[in-house]
Amino acid sequence: MRKKQNEQTSSPRDESDFLRARFYALLSRLLGCPPDSDTLDLLRALDGDETPMGCALSALREAARVSSVDDARDEYTRLFYGVGAGGELLPYASHYLSGLLYDRPLADLRAEMARLRLRQDEDVHEPEDHIATVLEIMHTLILDGDASHGRQRQEDFFAAHVLPWAPNFFAELEAAQNAALYVPLGSVGRLLMQIERQAFEMAA
Repeated sequence: MRKKQNEQTSSPRDESDFLRARFYALLSRLLGCPPDSDTLDLLRALDGDETPMGCALSALREAARVSSVDDARDEYTRLFYGVGAGGELLPYASHYLSGLLYDRPLADLRAEMARLRLRQDEDVHEPEDHIATVLEIMHTLILDGDASHGRQRQEDFFAAHVLPWAPNFFAELEAAQNAALYVPLGSVGRLLMQIERQAFEMAA
């Protein structure tokens, strides 16, 4: 995700923002394309604890330890592309919100990206309402946020373009029949959506 020229970015305000940004970046990376060997190594080094999120991270770590790059690529293809009729999941806001692809949610997101002076990387060929891009926008807003306005921009974007559909996507990913590595990733995403929603509600 790129800011248009002449836009400045700033560092996260505190450690919690840095952690949030890392979660969004991890999810975006794994949902945008299959993991390479370096990404699998990162997953294999994850730390978990006894919290629900910690347990999900531990499950993701263990799934990565028994998955090869080829396994992960095949799983990603089965989930999101498939053969013939397509993959098991369609990771687009338009699909979840209107039942169609390239529909009004995509147009609304593009308008919001223009307002935020964001543009998708040129090497990304999926429509902007793909889950990976939506999560990357949240990552960008967290890293770009300032104390006075950044949090509100994050909350507004989350409420309009993430919360209405991403929790359903992650719940379906968590229950996917063609997944092993991506099942615990669905759990991580579902829990992050819950945490974010509650945090924004408490701050309101």
